[in-house]
Amino acid sequence: MFIWDKKTPEPFQDVSQGLKKLYRTKLFPLEDSYQFHDFHSPALEDADFDNKPMVLLVGQYSTGKTTFIRHLMEQDFPGMRIGPEPTTDSFIAVMHGDQDGMIPGNALVVDPKKPFRKLNAFGNAFLNRFTCAQMSNPVLESISIIDTPGILSGEKQRISRGYDFAAVLEWFAERVDRIILLFDAHKLDISDEFSEVIRALKNHEDKMRVVLNKADQINTQQLMRVYGALMWSLGKIINTPEVVRVYIGSFWAQPLLIPDNRKLFEAEEQDLFQDIQGLPRNAAIRKLNDLIKRARLAKVHAYIISSLKKEMPSVFGKENKKKELIANLGETYLKIEREHQISPGDFPKLKKMQELLAGHDFSKFSTMKPKLLEAVEDMLANDIARLMTLVRQEEAAMPSQAVHGGAFEGTMSGPFGHGYGEGAGEGIDELEWVVGRDKPSYDEIFYTLSPINGKVSGAAAKKEMVKSKLPNTVLGKIWKLADVDKDGYLDDEEFALANHLIKVKLEGHELPGKLPEHLVPPSKRHQEIDMGE
Repeated sequence: MFIWDKKTPEPFQDVSQGLKKLYRTKLFPLEDSYQFHDFHSPALEDADFDNKPMVLLVGQYSTGKTTFIRHLMEQDFPGMRIGPEPTTDSFIAVMHGDQDGMIPGNALVVDPKKPFRKLNAFGNAFLNRFTCAQMSNPVLESISIIDTPGILSGEKQRISRGYDFAAVLEWFAERVDRIILLFDAHKLDISDEFSEVIRALKNHEDKMRVVLNKADQINTQQLMRVYGALMWSLGKIINTPEVVRVYIGSFWAQPLLIPDNRKLFEAEEQDLFQDIQGLPRNAAIRKLNDLIKRARLAKVHAYIISSLKKEMPSVFGKENKKKELIANLGETYLKIEREHQISPGDFPKLKKMQELLAGHDFSKFSTMKPKLLEAVEDMLANDIARLMTLVRQEEAAMPSQAVHGGAFEGTMSGPFGHGYGEGAGEGIDELEWVVGRDKPSYDEIFYTLSPINGKVSGAAAKKEMVKSKLPNTVLGKIWKLADVDKDGYLDDEEFALANHLIKVKLEGHELPGKLPEHLVPPSKRHQEIDMGE
């Protein structure tokens, strides 16, 4: 199904093509006119819209970033180095390629098919520390992974980098789909540079996930303390009321040192893997969301620049007026906020904007150009809504799009799949009916309810079932699952099944939507029945 652009009869073939066209025809002219790229972010290119979802790994040295990548892919990648000392001293983009190999940074930023061309602005000091590791791996068919240098403590390391580390990470953060911050549970520490990096990523909290790695090296009591300390530290740095999602585990393929929390680690790994697996499916909506954020910032930037231009004298006293306007930039923000009903959160950081403005010639700024702003307003009000419809259609057409291969395959099915043989799945591989183990004790209760013709009524069963203190909504579902023959009564097997499902729920497991075959009472298995909803 095509969605037609307002001004031309040419349809948007897909979301990627639509985003590229909207950016080139409506947003880029506004950015270019008001020098947006000098202040905030380089211009977007086609590769930024076409590239696979990217995952950015950030953390201090020896938190297990490179090992985490190796764990996901179950394969070494070119240029990989692992050790307790600071080993990864470069940004490494791990991407899919037919042949294994390395591409150096200077060659990488001139490749129009790669989304890294604008990194050229960070200079040779950075490009000498930037490489691409290409390899044939099924995980990389769906996502790319960015490994980063370990963040160190102290001022010396910050100075010796030779490039703005936080600015490079911010550049990547704007373009990736997921940012994973790794911490070492065994030696939790957040250095000054790491704090600075996290603050630089503040506008991308929606992409941010936290991994508390190497959690198998400490016992449960210590883990609780470390988890609490991490949440407290992150709360101070990120300074938002929302809690960042933290995944706890040991993300490598080695035996657990302290296996006390094995079930917790398995559940957390499963949740994190599901989050990563969903990235290809949500890539289009992420790119759309990032374009909307960029358009809102570009609008505000245009108002700021045109307002400063309007205040500048035509001939004399330009330098003094420039200093005055920079000093009073906060008042300009408030004025624009009131005049155009813009949220304070849409404005760029005041201090950073003041620093950037000091290096620009205000006389070269553009005045207000209503047509450019109207084009962006039209894009946000109309075109984005049309593209959103197309996003949903693409998602519906590719419902199974997910990351496959590597560690993702090991947890999907079979006896080592998460939750296999637990809760309602208990007894799935056994010949005997699993409910039969506790049936004698359930039978004692059953016969105290005075069954008639071997069955108890719903009212009689309810008196016993409510003793579990489970909500009526849950007990109602248990009744529907246990009343296998749908006659409104429970015989001794069905009553035992109801009590088994109550036990499953009380132990913290979810009830099945449909009664599994191994839980169907033996006397009912020959019947062709609808086993629940």
